[in-house]
Order: sequence, then structure tokens, then C-alpha cells
Amino acid sequence: MTITTEDRHTAGTGTARRTGVRGVITRHPLASFATLALGLSWLAWIPYILSPHGLGVWDLHFPEFLGTAQFTGVLPGALLGPLGGAFLVTAIADGRPGLRRWVGRLWRWRVAWYWYALALVGVPAIIVATGLPFAGGQVQAPSPLALLALVPGLVVQLFSTGLSEEPGWRDFALPRLQERFGPLGAAAVLGPLWALWHMPLYLSDWGGWPDAHWTEPVVFALFTITFNVVMTWVFNRTGESLPVALLLHVGVNNTISTLWADMYPGMTAGTMMHGLAIVSTVAALVLLVVTRGRLGYTGGGRGGSGRTVGTPRLVGSNDGTR
Repeated sequence: MTITTEDRHTAGTGTARRTGVRGVITRHPLASFATLALGLSWLAWIPYILSPHGLGVWDLHFPEFLGTAQFTGVLPGALLGPLGGAFLVTAIADGRPGLRRWVGRLWRWRVAWYWYALALVGVPAIIVATGLPFAGGQVQAPSPLALLALVPGLVVQLFSTGLSEEPGWRDFALPRLQERFGPLGAAAVLGPLWALWHMPLYLSDWGGWPDAHWTEPVVFALFTITFNVVMTWVFNRTGESLPVALLLHVGVNNTISTLWADMYPGMTAGTMMHGLAIVSTVAALVLLVVTRGRLGYTGGGRGGSGRTVGTPRLVGSNDGTR
């Protein structure tokens, strides 16, 4: 099955006539997005971090949903940052045509079946397997309750974590970064930005505060940076399909949330993250070598294949490895 993609990421018209904040955003959309993604999320997370769910200096209790207060304390900031920032910058810099392109990737679900198999089965299976070398023999089959929670958990993650982050990181930032810096440069910028965005949450129960060791955010950053390489490759090879990117991202989160504690009851979150970081680093290195740094990119940015920006391309089950 193949799909045709033609959208390119051009700046809005009338740039020279725009002044003030609108002019700055139009001339510097990537820097504006990064500032908004980090700034809006971090500001919104301050009450949660200061509350008893974090540093405990503010007696503010967030209501719990599904056994956690993170839906009410963390999710609003996530929605404001990557999602809100991408929407604002696209609307100001590119107008309605840009918003149509941005939203359009959300409907690119007609890709080869094996990409969905990779996101829904392959990557979760690899994640589960990463715990085996660190389990010390303490491994057990997941309970029926955990298995029943897989699909509902995936849906919840899809409409919370997935839709709050991926329209920003992969839908807005990645195509623009690749056009400007090529796939390697884009990965070098987006991976650390994605990791940095999470860092304040290590001062809350999201990151295991106050029991988490200082190395845990470092290892998490390594995992995020290297897994971003994997996601970049999948995003490019599926013709910039946001549904596959969403499922790949939330598939990782959902597997950890629903299966990990059941299968590895004696393993700490820090040990788990070490295994994930190692496997993700190996996968990223393999993809960089096999694709010779192109990561499936066929655009005309630096490091791309030299195809003219705006040329239609076919992406589907008969593509070669790029």
C-alpha cells in the first residue's frame, strides 16, 4: 500500500510586514515553538511540583483520576506546551494553510500494516524483554487484570500523553528541523529538547521524587534522545504519519504502566530505565549505520537525498530501506 505526500513546511506570507511578537514568531518559528513548549509547560507544572506531590512547600492537593493525580497536575501543562505551542506558532506563522498541513498528518493512517505491528506489538515486546537481564530471576507472567488493562490503557495514553506531545515534537518541529538541518541535525536538536522538557517533573512523583537517584534523569535523557532517533526513522518511513508516531510513543508508556510492575515486581524504576536506555541506544546506532544517517528522510534539507522540496513522494510497503 502506498500513500502520496506533498506537503512542505513553508513560512507564512507577509513576513516582512509583520512586526512585534507576530513578526518574531513568523521569522523564528522553531525557536518560538521551543520557548513556548518549555515555558508554558514548566509554568503550568509549578503548582504540582510545589505541592505535596512534589517538593511539599505548598499545601495544594490535586484530585486523583485512575489512582494518580498526574492527570490533573501534569497533563494540563503537557497540553499547553508542545500542543499549544505548535498550534500558536503554526497559526501565526503559516495561517490556515499551515494549520491544515499540521492537522493533516493526524489522518495519515493508511500505511503498511507492519508499522502498526511494530508500534503495537514489536516495540512493547522488546521493552518487556529488556527487563530480563536485570530481573535477577524474579519474573512472572502478567496477571489477567494487567492484560485486560492494555487496550484501555493504550486509549487513555493516546488521548493524554500522545496527543499532548506528538503534534508538537513530531508533527510541528521534526519536519521543519529536517528541512533546515537534515535528519541528523534534527535528531541532535529535537532529542535533547524532548528530554529537557521532562526534567522539572523529576521534582515530583512523576519522576519518583524524593527517592529517585540523581542519575535517573540522566539515564532517562539518554533514552529519550536515542529513542527520538527511532521515532524519526519511523516518522519518515511512514510518510510523516502521526498516528503511527502516536502509537509508538504511547505503546512504550502503556507497556511500562500496565505490564512492568506485574512481570518484574522486584525491579526499581531506575533499573528499568537502564535497560530501556541500553536497548534504545543500540537501536539508534543500528539505524544510523544502516540508513547512513538519512533515517528514511527523502526531503531536500541538509543531509537529505537531494530531492527537491515539494516533489511528491510515495511511501509504503514497497519502499526500500533509506
